[in-house]
Amino acid sequence: MGDEVEGGFTFEAPLVMVDIPARHFWDGAHIKKNHPHFIVTDDRPGAPEGNGFWAGDHGQVSFFLHGYRSAWLPASLLRKDQQSKLADALYAGSRHWGVSLHLNKGLAGAPAEELAAAKDTAMNPAVLDAFALAIIGAGGPPAFSGMPGSGPDLPEARRRSGKVGQAMDELLKLTSNQGSYVSESDFFERSWQQSFWGSNYPKLAAVKRKHDPAGLFFVHQGVGTENWSVDGFARLAKR
Repeated sequence: MGDEVEGGFTFEAPLVMVDIPARHFWDGAHIKKNHPHFIVTDDRPGAPEGNGFWAGDHGQVSFFLHGYRSAWLPASLLRKDQQSKLADALYAGSRHWGVSLHLNKGLAGAPAEELAAAKDTAMNPAVLDAFALAIIGAGGPPAFSGMPGSGPDLPEARRRSGKVGQAMDELLKLTSNQGSYVSESDFFERSWQQSFWGSNYPKLAAVKRKHDPAGLFFVHQGVGTENWSVDGFARLAKR
């Protein structure tokens, strides 16, 4: 993210554009051979060739999340009459915290057979018409119990969490019911049923009631957990 100056912007690092065929985007061997500086590979003796992770993600190992939110951005925002609104929202959000757009995750413009396959899953149908997944997150060093040091700076973590929320709120003004990606979402999402699964939720809830009526399988903000306490140990009284 750059800093605004009179007449334009300055950039903290040179702009880099990487052209990698989509079929090789998660091909560790291909990236190691052709773009070795983008990944950190497993150098242990006998490690599989494809073992590795994106170099820019090394700070995420065991980090303590302060705030994390995501939202599907519909392709309609790319229309000429909407582009200025999108640009303004991205700019406004970036005044609070960094905003990243993951274009590899939206399915807008995908072949019909790929859209049909995705539609036949539990994912929020918003992904079908999304050109990107907007992700805004903040975190700090690990905070495991018993670690030496003063521990996490909770006031700073809460401040950052608020900034993440303010940044995302700017994007959410663009359209309603964007939804978010369940694997990259807010732990404290209030409308998680709609956000994670959209119109698929009633069907998913019915399947849950049929095959797990006792609620044996529980995960935070998983299908059917609105009927249970936060820890999953007590069934809530029906209202």
